Amino acid sequence: MSTPFPFTAVVGMDDLRLALLLNAVSPAVGGVLVRGEKGTAKSTAVRALSALLPEVPVVAGCRFSCDPAVPDPRCPDGPHETAPDTSRPARMVELPVGASEDRLVGALDIERALSEGVKAFEPGLLADAHRGVLYVDEVNLLHDHLVDLLLDAAAMGASYVEREGVSVRHAARFLLVGTMNPEEGELRPQLLDRFGLTVEVAASREPELRVEVVRRRLAFDDDPAGFAARWAEEETALRDRIVAARALLPEVRLGDAALLRIAATCAAFEVDGMRADIVMARTAAALAAWAGRTDVLAEDVRQAALLALPHRRRRNPFDAPGLDEDKLDDTLDEFKGEDGDGGDDDPGPDGPGGGGGIPPRSGPEGSGGPDTPHESGSGQDDTPVEHDPGARDDTPAEAEPQGRTGRAGAGERSAVRAAEPFRTKTLSVPGLGEGAAGRRSRARTEHGRTTGSRQPRGALTKLHLAATVQAAAPHQRARGRSGPGLVVRGDDLRQATREGREGNLVLFVVDASGSMAARRRMSAVKGAVLSLLLDAYQRRDKVGLITFRGREAEVALPPTSSVDAAAARLESLPTGGRTPLAAGLLKAHDVLRVERMRDPARRPLLLVVTDGRATGARPADGADPVALAARAARLHASEGTASVVVDCESGPVRLGLAASLAADLEGTAITLDELRADSIAGLVRDVQRDVRQTHAHNGRPRRAA
Repeated sequence: MSTPFPFTAVVGMDDLRLALLLNAVSPAVGGVLVRGEKGTAKSTAVRALSALLPEVPVVAGCRFSCDPAVPDPRCPDGPHETAPDTSRPARMVELPVGASEDRLVGALDIERALSEGVKAFEPGLLADAHRGVLYVDEVNLLHDHLVDLLLDAAAMGASYVEREGVSVRHAARFLLVGTMNPEEGELRPQLLDRFGLTVEVAASREPELRVEVVRRRLAFDDDPAGFAARWAEEETALRDRIVAARALLPEVRLGDAALLRIAATCAAFEVDGMRADIVMARTAAALAAWAGRTDVLAEDVRQAALLALPHRRRRNPFDAPGLDEDKLDDTLDEFKGEDGDGGDDDPGPDGPGGGGGIPPRSGPEGSGGPDTPHESGSGQDDTPVEHDPGARDDTPAEAEPQGRTGRAGAGERSAVRAAEPFRTKTLSVPGLGEGAAGRRSRARTEHGRTTGSRQPRGALTKLHLAATVQAAAPHQRARGRSGPGLVVRGDDLRQATREGREGNLVLFVVDASGSMAARRRMSAVKGAVLSLLLDAYQRRDKVGLITFRGREAEVALPPTSSVDAAAARLESLPTGGRTPLAAGLLKAHDVLRVERMRDPARRPLLLVVTDGRATGARPADGADPVALAARAARLHASEGTASVVVDCESGPVRLGLAASLAADLEGTAITLDELRADSIAGLVRDVQRDVRQTHAHNGRPRRAA
């Protein structure tokens, strides 16, 4: 077994260490979600916690870690009334992002269940994690069906495995710890709320702290056992403190004044439901026990709010998690009780803000004492920039002087804020895919409605009972069947084929040229793209963003699962200059070509947001910019890329250029108004129906009605 990095040797990251230790003291707090950029030792700190957890008493021989004091009466390995008990170290079980459903919940031998009527069950990771820690690295990349299983187990404290009328149930109460890089996408709100606490981590910008991190890491890599031995005394002291805090926790008094502060804080920040209040109460009690006190003080409530509320106050996926500390202090002051809690007293280095009370070492290795600077990544300045109120909607593309590039120039306007997002129509890719699970286009999936059966390729995961019985029935006499049971063999088993939904790669190509630059118009365009991004987030898509203006197109955001990163790029997008439409389409073609090689199963959906104009300098062959754009569009059509053109043309006179572009793409054109799901033309429309209309009208698609 490899030697873990000592928890007490982790430099800085006081909030993270404190959150983990509070869960070690009180598992009822509900786990920790650790958010931070790559390379910040998130996983190192979490894995180091396992060595500090007290041993767990278990029933000897029970695969489900039943507590001998209160054994589970429905345990598959039970009953345990006379079974001896023993103890073992607490487990930290890691759930890989690519794990199968059977690996998570366990596997039932369907063949034996059908032929012998026995429940031959192999426990999964949820059983291994019972009464321990379940750790999910990159939890935001976990497949939706595994997230659903985690939610069920966390809510009920049990795991159920049901296959064709045969069911197995076992207890599954665990501490859920997850780490994630927000750049790779956000978590579903349901799972986000299941984490009791959340912590933001970032690499320190202090050279001394960074030097100490490198020094300790190199020393550990050179001699893991020797490095761990140098920190053994601190590890033992911290382990003893956890045990003492656990023993003190039942005696902690959570008075009415503290409960009032907790309720007032949750109400002030408008968090949904009551889970936040309960988590804050448990966290405040754990903080008091950790500090060696039996009374919950005001600073305990404040620290509990900073850990338990940031991820619960987000109103939409594009809000950065965080808490207004001035508002928090005002709320706590307003509801200050008369319990003499000494809220102004300094709790000292062993108190709630003391980085878990980890004693510093003297000499060079003691330089981990200073706090790591907290970087909330709160986002950008949203202050709107005022523009010339007389700006016309049809700002000429030639406003940019000759010789300027697509960067800042005389024809460029500053970014404007997006209009309020709205619910959009459903746009999907035609045909039946086999991509990653999602909620946009039809696909063959492991979950969904059953559409047929086939012989399994590898392990059987979803049995098609009727097809299996039908395959086995003709052979019963030849197999010598004599009893009521069906004689089933491996080659009789049939896998159910299912149809569900997949996530797609939604690639936005946004016109940021001068013809789009009028303030009100660009605000509406950004609002529409933001709405489509929100739809992509809800449907579990990957997204990419390409913009074109001036003389070139650029990839503002390579394809990623981080939809909020795309929203941030969109918000800061300036406009102005010519309209190199062909360059935008060709850049999109390059991006899709690379993505097809990286992930051939994920099908793309191209969303071109433009008024259809194409201007710019003629190339050496003298080709017209409009003709170049049409040629680039037909390149996408030849490769079967599903496309939608969001027509941004406005004004009483319309040229219909976006519809012509949609025809060259063999896609569909839809106006900004028609994009709204609640518009007059708001019936659900997908690309497949429009492709059929294309063939029915000699290859020329009709505009959306």
